[in-house]
Amino acid sequence: MGIGSIGVPGLILIIIIALIIFGPKKLPEIGKAAGQTLREFKNSANDLMSDDETNSKEKKDVKEDTSNPKEGK
Repeated sequence: MGIGSIGVPGLILIIIIALIIFGPKKLPEIGKAAGQTLREFKNSANDLMSDDETNSKEKKDVKEDTSNPKEGK
């Protein structure tokens, strides 16, 4: 049983409990903070992935350059 098996009734119950605990004024602030945190995490993960791809391409280019020395030197 994972999070994917909660369903619509479960989500409604969670939202109602959150409204009771945090109140209607605080809930949007919590949602905004959670959204910003997820956005920052996603951006960081994408940056790491792009850095990995860039580094692997650079290593491949360097490897090709050393394996095919230029003639005429």
